[in-house]
Amino acid sequence: MSVAQTDLSATKSVNGKPVNGQAFEKRPAVERVNLADHFLECCKLNRYLTVADGHRFVITEDFGRAATIPADAAAMAAIYSRDKLVAQAAILPLGQVAKKLRKKQDRATFERLFSLIEEQALDDRVRDSAHTLMARGFREAEIKSLEAELNDQLSPARARYRQFLDIVRRMMDGQMTPPAFLEEFKAFTADVAGRLDFGIYSFCLDRLFGSLRIPVAVKQLLVGELLAFPPAVRRELLTNILVFPGQTEDLKRFVRNTVLAELGRSVAVEIELLEAYRMRRITLDDLAGTV
Repeated sequence: MSVAQTDLSATKSVNGKPVNGQAFEKRPAVERVNLADHFLECCKLNRYLTVADGHRFVITEDFGRAATIPADAAAMAAIYSRDKLVAQAAILPLGQVAKKLRKKQDRATFERLFSLIEEQALDDRVRDSAHTLMARGFREAEIKSLEAELNDQLSPARARYRQFLDIVRRMMDGQMTPPAFLEEFKAFTADVAGRLDFGIYSFCLDRLFGSLRIPVAVKQLLVGELLAFPPAVRRELLTNILVFPGQTEDLKRFVRNTVLAELGRSVAVEIELLEAYRMRRITLDDLAGTV
């Protein structure tokens, strides 16, 4: 079972009672899209990568599931993902495919692809990994070594994430004051910063802001904490609150008013535009040069 599946089941109910039924309803089917084009669209908007229907961010585990992400999309993720751990995870299935190729022409195609990743990837480690895999003929041992290195980076943070879920449950059960929970949240953020892929972190926040059992006072305190994040991360996390299914109008109003008061009109407009884009009220062309 995946980390995401485990954590979802842990937060879906407490003592057998649903936390927020709306948040866990089955999402309607979406029109089939080319995932590589979708990733490119995310990149053009200077965003973190999302799954095709945009309901959550891409996480490292997505690249370990057979046929979940096509090779062209994985290549896009390896090059352009703003989440460095996701970029590192994306290169692994590409190496597995290249390893199995026997035709010289097919092999040459993947070597050109890895050369492109080596030249253009945003992350130094991804560029180094692409060079190493290609130089060593996409050997299984080398792929396994890179996979182990990635898991070593993720494991401590994932364990810390599970610990934090216990704190969330205590909050839901009324065993912790809002200020005490805020301190735990700050410690959790400090512990996982740079070591937990952004998708899992945002997944955790979605559960907090989507749960009816988390007090409004706690959510408002968390909004204040999100204001201090780097601009690209802050924009994503605040927009997540605004587009989350079933979110209360009071909380959305609080987010908008807080952003305007603390960050100014230009940031408020950025978030408003991204919200409109994610709700499909405007298109990528409408956003050109604004986000």
